[in-house]
Amino acid sequence: MDIQVTSLDGKDAGSVTLKDEIFGLEPRADILHRMVRYQQLKAMAGTHDVKHRSEGVRTGKKFVNQKGSGGARHGDRKAPQFRGGGRAFGPTPRSHAIDLPKKVRALALKHALSAKAQAGELTIVDNLLTKEAKTAALRTTFGKLEWSNALIVDGAELDQNFALAARNIPQIDVLPIQGINVVDILRRSRLVLTKAAVEALEARFA
Repeated sequence: MDIQVTSLDGKDAGSVTLKDEIFGLEPRADILHRMVRYQQLKAMAGTHDVKHRSEGVRTGKKFVNQKGSGGARHGDRKAPQFRGGGRAFGPTPRSHAIDLPKKVRALALKHALSAKAQAGELTIVDNLLTKEAKTAALRTTFGKLEWSNALIVDGAELDQNFALAARNIPQIDVLPIQGINVVDILRRSRLVLTKAAVEALEARFA
């Protein structure tokens, strides 16, 4: 698959050939769904907690006679039905993460890349070098390129001026190639890859 390469100035910078086994697959929603669920569950903190009966601070002394009171035979005030008592069946800290085979995760990334390419939402740029870390200037550049909602992925090293200028622009995410993931690809309407990022992806799946 051949695709045009552009520059940040909007000028033609040649073309690049993308491998069909990475960018030319027929996207499968089931694989993408499994990967999105895997990432979202893995990101959940799982720190929700309540105090159970054994963790209460109320008295544990039996406060009513076993027989003769005409009521229930309660043992202590920490029972869940009493005000200030423990919570019954409440949440405790745990991991929400699920397992997903490494091959399926790699395949999901390929399908996400292929989905963007198939939808015409993939842009290749030669580099992301900027002389100054000026957000206003970069916002103007993005406006000309029609990058209003985009994930921009560079090689292993980000240009610091570009990263600093882009971080305050809404709906624009900038990542090194190590951070590319399915959720961030799908949540933005456009995927922008540098030639260095393309080379790194092809080397990763070689």
